[in-house]
Amino acid sequence: MKKIGILGVVGLGLVLLAGCGAAPGADKAASDKGNTIGKTVKIGVNMELSGAYAAPGNAEKNAIKLAADEINAKGGIGGKKIELVVKDNKTDNGEVATVASNLANNDKVVAMIGPMSSGGTLAATPNVTKSKVPLITPTGTNDSLTYKDGKVQSYIFRTIFPDSFQGKVIANYTENTLKAKKVLVYYDNSSDYARGILKTFKQNYKGDIVDTLSYQGGDKDFQAALTKVKDKSFDAIALIGYYAEGGLITKQAREMGITQTIVGGDGISDPTYTALAGKSATNIHYVAGFSTKAPFNETTKTFISAYQAAYKEEPSAFAACAYDAVYMIKQAVEKEKVTNSTELAKALADTKGLVGATGTIDIDKYHNPVKAAVMVQLEDGKEVSAKIVK
Repeated sequence: MKKIGILGVVGLGLVLLAGCGAAPGADKAASDKGNTIGKTVKIGVNMELSGAYAAPGNAEKNAIKLAADEINAKGGIGGKKIELVVKDNKTDNGEVATVASNLANNDKVVAMIGPMSSGGTLAATPNVTKSKVPLITPTGTNDSLTYKDGKVQSYIFRTIFPDSFQGKVIANYTENTLKAKKVLVYYDNSSDYARGILKTFKQNYKGDIVDTLSYQGGDKDFQAALTKVKDKSFDAIALIGYYAEGGLITKQAREMGITQTIVGGDGISDPTYTALAGKSATNIHYVAGFSTKAPFNETTKTFISAYQAAYKEEPSAFAACAYDAVYMIKQAVEKEKVTNSTELAKALADTKGLVGATGTIDIDKYHNPVKAAVMVQLEDGKEVSAKIVK
């Protein structure tokens, strides 16, 4: 009878809880708003701080911290200080997804900056979308990140231009400025980033592509492939991939006597590229979102000086794009008096006239920034010129 009495009390409790119809509704309403801005504006950083993309990942983290410190020193966002929650995704897409979930559900951030790569951003998208927390990738360029299967990804934004833009810039520059009528393509077929740029390059380049070579991210020896094409007739090499392999390809190509112009995307804009290639980085041209030699405005100049003072090195395009992501969040929160992450996503979509380190940014209907780019030229491992391209 004692057991029956206990069960009866438990049963009554369950009935009473079930009868409180407002509870499930209230939970749903809360989840519809995502995470709420509390005493601080909590921003998660889901970044490649170790592994293959550690160099640009750490540059982006440094720039994010710099921007947050600047904003906090001036009173924060709407009077609230920024609180950064920084986590290393280890350049591993499985870890990226876990970090995204933890930041949204455990740390209750209202926005995330990072991952820096396209593949990482794709891996984070399901979890941030489910949690209704906007994600800004500073340098994820694959077109499908923000617009896929005819649908805009409601919680994904970026401060770098997409691959389709880069592919067009590289194609037009190769054809019209470099006057290259024949091109050899060498790209990373393991990278969403490289495949995206290659697609639009082929669509826009009107010259002759004499051959297309591919490699895998992580490869280090490219001499066999280069030997097969060194005697072919071509005017330029379209090198599409990231800095680590790009630096080695450039060095090995030059050592083999391949002297043709190399033109690439922003994946080789990291200082590691020139560190690996050394003085072999001659007659190199690449598209970038930023260059210290071509400041867009006074904000660019201020950022360059502040970054150099804080980290004793010149900022890369990776760093500049990450810096702008923090200020994009600030403008969105303050302009539309945002109180939660769902409102923040809508406000980010309305970004207009943000004067950033990488130029004046308007976010278009596909959540991509409308802004200018820079074409950088390297000689003997050093940047010798940079030209703004609209």
